[in-house]
Amino acid sequence: MADMELCELDAITTARLVRERQVSPVAVTEAHIARMEALEPKLHAFCTPTPDLAREAARRLEQRIAAGEAVGPLAGVPVGIKDLVCTKGIRTVSGSFAYENFIPDEDDVVVERLKAADAIILGKTNVPEFGYSGVGHNPVFETTRNPWNLDMTPGGSSAGSGAAVAAGMCPFAIGSDGGGSVRIPSAHCGIFGMKASMGRVPLYPGTKDERYPGVSSWESLEHIGPMSRTVADSALMLSVIGSGPDPRDRHTLPGPEFDWMECLKGDLKGKRVALSLDWGYAAVDPRVRTIVADAARVFERDLGCIVEEAHPGWTDPYPAFWGLVALESDLAGMRALADRFADRMTPHLLDFIRRPWTAEELTGAVMTRKAVNNRMWRFMERYDLLLTPTLAVPPFPVHVQGPEKIDGRIVAPFQWLAFTFPMNMTGQPAATVPAGWTADGLPVGMQIVGRHLDDPMVLRASAAFEAARPWRQRRPPVLG
Repeated sequence: MADMELCELDAITTARLVRERQVSPVAVTEAHIARMEALEPKLHAFCTPTPDLAREAARRLEQRIAAGEAVGPLAGVPVGIKDLVCTKGIRTVSGSFAYENFIPDEDDVVVERLKAADAIILGKTNVPEFGYSGVGHNPVFETTRNPWNLDMTPGGSSAGSGAAVAAGMCPFAIGSDGGGSVRIPSAHCGIFGMKASMGRVPLYPGTKDERYPGVSSWESLEHIGPMSRTVADSALMLSVIGSGPDPRDRHTLPGPEFDWMECLKGDLKGKRVALSLDWGYAAVDPRVRTIVADAARVFERDLGCIVEEAHPGWTDPYPAFWGLVALESDLAGMRALADRFADRMTPHLLDFIRRPWTAEELTGAVMTRKAVNNRMWRFMERYDLLLTPTLAVPPFPVHVQGPEKIDGRIVAPFQWLAFTFPMNMTGQPAATVPAGWTADGLPVGMQIVGRHLDDPMVLRASAAFEAARPWRQRRPPVLG
């Protein structure tokens, strides 16, 4: 099988062919390394590629298969790991000069599980500094570019993961999502991404290093999740990384009472679906409104749902979200880092670190989250699913944090993320599917949100939409 064909395979097919000895894991790995090496000069998706380690892992797997040993469900599937997720023995920079030489001495839980399932790690994917942004540039590495238009951002903070998957460097990748960072680049890169319910996927350790004051994970906001070209591939990854609790994460849930792959089955007839195109207050690009409204009609016309426009009814919780981020950041440690590295840190991050947060702002953020959550559970009592745009705008040029004007309204730089971060405040399952493309070929995502802990419904709805409106055949221009 030619390299191009191997790079076009989904993860499920790749693992099956490897297990059945129809394809060598070494050949699969070499094909994806070749794709990476060809496209990296344009995309800069991998900040720390590890081709030699990948080759070594593939050779070991091939030997085990030849010896007749049982292998894991992800056997031979190449995967990218976001550079905020710790990898033992592999540099984890987090987009910051403060961690330029940091090599973790332990794997994150999800990395342990991917390795145990025999996935092949291709390297670390690029992020904005410490993940405090929705784009793909940082002070250390080259800026990650969008495969659909190299002048545009791929979104972030899982920027490199989104670009790598969209460009076929790997069938799927790990992202993390504290305010949308799986869903944002998935939407901007025209792929699927899912933030499962809070606690489904263990999170440990996050970025840490005893040599420096630290940046810790946003414990009550952050999720780790899959990014893939197909819904089924993300379900496959979730079957591995979301297989049950881990004592290192006190928020993890018991093992799922469902089979992740079985969640893809079933119809949606009669399901009640809410559609909110702007929460009732957000500025949204007219192109996004049109594309998402058209995609939502698929649920009614083709999938048999009852769709109605409705809003949860909260006041914009944007300021409270950043209060929660501050509350769960190691501000003392980050301020010590700022004293050492200020001239090489991202300006908006430096402003955040040095802002004199008050007790009232932090406790007010907690109270706002409670209010948002109460609004949401009451709202979702009436609906099985909620549809929104994933982002308020299509991809925009690199090296800005966000557009300052949306649909004629002057907005703050992060207001284009209005639809993603509330779902981190509630912890609900939320995915993004490619809803369509603008006239100039830029992808637009639609967010699919489920009730508390109803991950199966989100996957079922995503798979049903994918079947009704397939997207995988559309290839970004960078692939020629």
